[in-house]
Amino acid sequence: MVNGRILAVGSDAQVQGYVGPSTKVVDLQGRLAVPGLIDSHAHFIGGGFQLLEIDLKNARSEAEFIRRIAEKAKTLAPGRWLLGGNWDEQAWASAKLPTRGMIDAVTETNPVFLSRYDGHAALANSLALKLAGVTRATPDPVGGVIVRDPETGEPTGIIKDAAQDLVTKVIPPPTEAEMTEALRAALQEAARVGLTSVQNITVDDDSWNRSFTGELQLLRRAELEGWLTCRFYEIIPLARWERLRDAGLSRDMGDDYIKLGAVKAFADGSLGSATAWMFEPFADDPANRGIPLPLMNPLAKMQALASGADRAQIQLCIHAIGDRAIAEILDMYVRLGGGNAAAHRFRIEHAQHLRAQDFARFGKLGIVVSMQPYHAIDDGRWAEKRLGHERLRWSYAWRSMLDAGAPLAFGSDWPVAPLDPILGIYAAVTRATLDGKYPEGWFPEQRLTVGEALRAYTQGSAYAAFEENEKGSIAPGKLGDVVVISDDLFAIPPAKIKDARVVMTIVGGKIVYQAE
Repeated sequence: MVNGRILAVGSDAQVQGYVGPSTKVVDLQGRLAVPGLIDSHAHFIGGGFQLLEIDLKNARSEAEFIRRIAEKAKTLAPGRWLLGGNWDEQAWASAKLPTRGMIDAVTETNPVFLSRYDGHAALANSLALKLAGVTRATPDPVGGVIVRDPETGEPTGIIKDAAQDLVTKVIPPPTEAEMTEALRAALQEAARVGLTSVQNITVDDDSWNRSFTGELQLLRRAELEGWLTCRFYEIIPLARWERLRDAGLSRDMGDDYIKLGAVKAFADGSLGSATAWMFEPFADDPANRGIPLPLMNPLAKMQALASGADRAQIQLCIHAIGDRAIAEILDMYVRLGGGNAAAHRFRIEHAQHLRAQDFARFGKLGIVVSMQPYHAIDDGRWAEKRLGHERLRWSYAWRSMLDAGAPLAFGSDWPVAPLDPILGIYAAVTRATLDGKYPEGWFPEQRLTVGEALRAYTQGSAYAAFEENEKGSIAPGKLGDVVVISDDLFAIPPAKIKDARVVMTIVGGKIVYQAE
């Protein structure tokens, strides 16, 4: 490598002529080297904050949930917000949503806002609801739900999707020092797990202008100061697309480390929060088909924003999880792109639960499907309760997507799921759910090969961001991003993939992580 790019690729004998007196030679001792891994969908700064805040994902009971919150609250000054979360009630024997009554006694002097692991629901304590002015009389906002006690009508503390904004708007924004600490923590984690590029979904709330500007300035400062060890493709809220247009930015613009030119919006919620927008009701809630989120009320609102962004050559990335949401966004992409939709590289983020007839449309239209394989082995523990076995045949269906000819990009959705792409490859190859019930794979016909999964984390994700000429493979002229893995993922048993570790991460020809 020279000047941050790959100079030549070949055998020891073929590249020996490039070795000079100042060349650094690294002997990988036969270990597997792969192109720099690319996460197509992460909330990077949020993940960094989660590393610094309370993490409740592996709290396996209500009692442990309460205990951890109580311990964290004791470390905070009165009035300081207790943030973080990542909780999952499906891991508890009761599988019941938590309530503010569970935590009020241990958080009397600290407002609390704890996100569910999918980000589509959160738990607020009574103090947080009071500060936000949320009472029994507060109506559900469009695209959101305030969960209420069926007997009293009082808020339980659980707020879903757009209703979360009622509380988040009163949470003080992080300071510059806190943002810097979170970014440093996230960069260290990315280097540790072999990520050299991230397609980063930025925050979408009332504080967007301040928070995004601060985030972009922070990334730029890190780049100029030399500690930005990962490349970023920034994806901003669709509602702010005019900011990109007015700045003269379109897709594939920026430098090797920071690019802008894509926007994201939500069509619906999530399966776990029962807000994914479905054609048919949920099996465990016959009165509920999920909800379209605010920009889909009416659909013309979403299409007007998307059309403006597309005309400005800004890439569209739309979150759609339920089959109704996915079908509506596919219809919209047909209207926007006509017979040339593939050239726009329209994206659907997640694309988890489909009707069988919609796979062919992904392939025909060339819609980039940005999926997160770890969700399948996590959600597979409980998803059949919500949708039933037969409907799930077309869920998290990577094989069907590839067979239909759809461009497939893999990511993590961190901090919703672990950032580690090796765990994502393991999930895609085995589909072995975390509860151990499906060691041979949950709907095993949707499994991928190691090569297919690795391509989705490299070439596929590069293509998803118009960067296939710069990244995604080890080839002369491309960016010098390489990851070395402890084991040959192609040779070891699939069940052992999760135990493999990154031993070296190289970004732009510089070693940014090396295992001890």
